[in-house]
Amino acid sequence: MEGKRRPGRSRSAAVSEVRTLERGLHLLEVLSEAETLSLSELARRTELSPSTAYRLLETLRRRGFVDWDEARGLWKVGLRAYQVGSAFLTRGGLIDAAMPEMEKLVDELNETVNLAVLDGNEVVYIAQVEGRQLIRMFTRIGARAPIYCTGVGKALMLEHSDAEVRRIVGAGPFKPYTAKTITTLEGFLETLRQARQRRFVVDDEEREDGVRCIAAPIHDNRGKVVASMSLSAPASRVPDERLEALGARVRQAADAVSSRLGWNALP
Repeated sequence: MEGKRRPGRSRSAAVSEVRTLERGLHLLEVLSEAETLSLSELARRTELSPSTAYRLLETLRRRGFVDWDEARGLWKVGLRAYQVGSAFLTRGGLIDAAMPEMEKLVDELNETVNLAVLDGNEVVYIAQVEGRQLIRMFTRIGARAPIYCTGVGKALMLEHSDAEVRRIVGAGPFKPYTAKTITTLEGFLETLRQARQRRFVVDDEEREDGVRCIAAPIHDNRGKVVASMSLSAPASRVPDERLEALGARVRQAADAVSSRLGWNALP
């Protein structure tokens, strides 16, 4: 007697679902490399029809894996993709590599140290070790902040070309948070040019009155900047005469993290 056919999806349906998943993941990979792309360019790079690419992107958008920038007509990787990816970072990657150096900085300088990554045109704080001063800085993990007025944001942009910075942060003018906020693109680009040789940056009360931050970039094994580390403190505890020494120390800590990730730090 012929056996009964087992219920379930047909083989062709299962293959189709796998192909759909592969195409969706390919779209995410292409977006992660380019940061923002139009629908037509995404379709071209993934060799999908625009209608197929759009259907997949809409599914990913509903789940939070991609975002649609309506004003610019561009797609970008969404926060949910970062949250899923951060499981790897937490388990054995970036955060594990950074935490020992962050704790050393806090033990030595007694000020709060932050770790942040880029998400579109904002930074996201992914780890923090608090200082032990009575008055100390605090940032909620997962909090987002602008690039142009934060130390971690500047550090993430430090090695980008002017054209790349312009594409990521926009043309400005930028929202002023304090009287010291840099509100023009050219002003922001100039601060990066001045900081590139010393390889650390300063947020001089640009996001919050009375707070200074010193930050440096962190590289992966390919030499790509994947994060930044900052020291945050009341401006009174980071006077001008301490900036160079503190900057060199933060840069040293960031380079040590990069080395753990496989990057050969500069001497």
